[in-house]
This record gives sequence, C-alpha cells and structure tokens, in this order.
Amino acid sequence: MSLPSVAIAGATGAVGVELIRCLEERDFPLKSLKLLASARSAGKTMTFRGEEITVEELTEDSFRGVDIALFSAGGSISKKYARAVVDAGAVMVDNSSAFRMDDNVPLVIPEINPEAVKQHRGIIANPNCSTIIAITPLWPIHQKNRITRLIASTYQAASGAGAAAMEELEEGTRAYLEGREFTPSVLPHPYAFNLFSHNAPIDPATGYNEEELKMVKETKKIFGDAAIRVAATCVRVPVLRAHCEALTVECERPITPAEVKEILSTAPGVRVVDDPARNYYPMPIDASGQGDILAGRIRADLSDPSGRSFCLFVAGDQLLKGAALNAVQIAELL
Repeated sequence: MSLPSVAIAGATGAVGVELIRCLEERDFPLKSLKLLASARSAGKTMTFRGEEITVEELTEDSFRGVDIALFSAGGSISKKYARAVVDAGAVMVDNSSAFRMDDNVPLVIPEINPEAVKQHRGIIANPNCSTIIAITPLWPIHQKNRITRLIASTYQAASGAGAAAMEELEEGTRAYLEGREFTPSVLPHPYAFNLFSHNAPIDPATGYNEEELKMVKETKKIFGDAAIRVAATCVRVPVLRAHCEALTVECERPITPAEVKEILSTAPGVRVVDDPARNYYPMPIDASGQGDILAGRIRADLSDPSGRSFCLFVAGDQLLKGAALNAVQIAELL
C-alpha cells in the first residue's frame, strides 16, 4: 500500500498548527504534506519533521495528487472547496459544522463509531468539540447500560473561537490587570475575569444557541439513537484551550458510581482523575496539551431516587481531541 499525500487547509490557524503537530507526534505515515491557507498567509513557512514547508494559497486546484485533505478553515471554506476535493479523488476530513448533519456524511469519533468511516462519499465530518469531549467517555457506559438522557453544562475555552480569541483573552486580561480600558473585537463581551453564554446565534424557536443544538443533534447521530434526550447550556469561560463540562446522565437501569468509574478506567481516550481526598478532579490546566479526556467527580445524582442517574465532570483539550487529534485519528482510519 502506497503512503497517502496529505493536505491541510487552514494550516496557519490554531487547529491547523495542532494538525501539523499531531501528524508529527503520531508519526503519521505520509508521502507528502501540503499546507494551504488564505492568500495573506501564502509564502509563510512552517516546520514539519525538521523541514520547512512553504504555505500555498488555497485554490480549486490545490488537491491534485492529494489523498486526504484535513480542513479547518471554517464552514464557508469547506463548502466552497468540497467539490474540488472530491473531484480530485481525495477524502475531506472536515472540522467545521458544514456537513455534520448531512445524511450522506459520516460523523465520526474513532473511539465510538470507527466503522462509519467506510460509508464516506468523499467527505467525513469531525464533530463539534463539546460533543466529542462529552460523549467519548459516555459511549462505553451507553454500551453496557443505555443512556436515555444527558444534561450538559459546558465551560468552553477561547480556542473554540480561534487563535484571535485566545489573543483577545490574553490582551484583555493584561489590560484588566493594568487598569486599562479594553474593547473586545472578536467576542461580544469582555472575556477577562468574566464568563458569558456561548456567542453562537440563538434559535428563536427553541431558545437554544447553535452550539447547544449541535450537542443535541450530533449525540443522536453518533450514538445512532434518535430517542436519547439531550439538553445543553454552553458557556464561554476565560480559559485558553481546554473545555470542561458538567454532565448529568440517566441510564436505562440503575448504575452506581463505582460501576461508572470501573467502566471509565478502561475506556479508550479517557483518563479517570477522581481524588476526593485532595479535591483533585479534571481541570483545564491538566487537560491542555494532551489527548486524553479527563473524567472525574463521579457521583450519584441525588435528585433521582431510582438510582439510574449519575453526575460526571470532564475536561479535554479543545484544539486536540476536540479538533485536530480527532481529525488525525480519522485520517489514520482511512
């Protein structure tokens, strides 16, 4: 089998940088790597395996000879170039929301539904970061004791809004500490020492924002279970790159915290961090820069006398497992 040629669209962005790092750190077998970005980034150089690669302008002709195209350049760009990718014979692994709910596009978390990769027609979608971080730990539980309901409250990092939002958090924090005025331009509200409802547009019919509805719809599709009930509240917090989520989970049959902990202790891509004596549980500082989803604060839901519900707190790197790492894992399956 010949090695694939890989292209990264959006190579200079926050996720693009992590895509390059993941390919390198995981020793991804490839024949060549092409880095693509907007015209203003073309000509820059980036390092991969000790070699300098010049960033090229993304065009319709960029995918000749490419086998796998990793996209992290926004939904409009993915839609614009999808036909060019497929017509060139490449497979698009798309990190945007452009194709996630398309019935003809697999929505894949390799720890959950790797077999779905085989169903692709040239495009595979990477799920929303909040969805990945919430449901990867829940899948092995769902297999043993079907989950009927999920209530999620998210604490989402700046990286979900891109490198510019991360810079704005740093600059806003510096200004706050120095007593200077600072007007945000990337996000709608001051970010330093503040938190606010996720800035995705609100759906007037439900009152939920788009980020929350992604979690609802994507969970159903990935689990292959349209009956699962999901509610989410998504909030931006002043953290650079790791999302946290408080989950309340209801199962079909009674389940104990000890059973949950035992299942999670062998769950792929998950690391249990649950030390009540030290009050040590999943934190962004520990989740950042590594690929595992941290899971802890495992306890019974005292509001459910049936014993079928439990509470869980998780943390995961939004740029890695929430985006780049999951995409590279999909490429590995291909």
